[in-house]
Amino acid sequence: MAGRLKAPTGRYGGKTAQERQAERRRRFLDAALQLFGDSPGFRNTTVAALSEAAGLSTRQFYEEFRTLEDVLAALHLQVNAWAEEAVLTAVAGTEDWSVLERASTIFRAYAANVTADPRRIRITFVEIVGVSPRVEEQRLARRSGWIELICAEAQSAVARGEAAPRDYRLAATAFIGSVNGLLHDWSAGWVNATLDEVVDELVRQLVAILRPPGWSPDDASSAQVGVPGPASPA
Repeated sequence: MAGRLKAPTGRYGGKTAQERQAERRRRFLDAALQLFGDSPGFRNTTVAALSEAAGLSTRQFYEEFRTLEDVLAALHLQVNAWAEEAVLTAVAGTEDWSVLERASTIFRAYAANVTADPRRIRITFVEIVGVSPRVEEQRLARRSGWIELICAEAQSAVARGEAAPRDYRLAATAFIGSVNGLLHDWSAGWVNATLDEVVDELVRQLVAILRPPGWSPDDASSAQVGVPGPASPA
């Protein structure tokens, strides 16, 4: 995101202007993860406090960002990117696995990544909510990406005869809400369970969605016709 001041160009201290800019940005985001994700939180952090925590000046802040909201938005995208990378890495080469195996792998990778750092949970589920229409649109867009992942997994399971043919968008939307709510409550200490037990419960819920009462794999032949695919990401 463009700032209001023009950053210097040229090589200095053995680094190019682009390298220095990337380092400054990283330092601001690292400081934001601490201040927004722990204490005092996004709404109680000032530009001066963030700059001091990053070991940089407020002038350098405005070379990278316009507002603290821009920092929060960038940090939210970064946290989501870490989780997405963990999931994609975990499921690489598992195309032939069953839906149960893939679902378990996906949720274990996601949960392990997000809950490894309580600050990431707070950014993802608390600090980002209700900040502004722009940030809310971003939050819902990233949530839509996870819904797309569930829809894609569901349609792959349908194609393999492991799930009932249907449009899974509504169910996936509700399910992602359950994932976020359960992980948040678990991290806050409101759920008396291990993380493995939380993941196992999420997998059971997803399998129940994919295989409703009255459906069996014997119905798979009818699942190959007329199955609506997931819509394009928002």
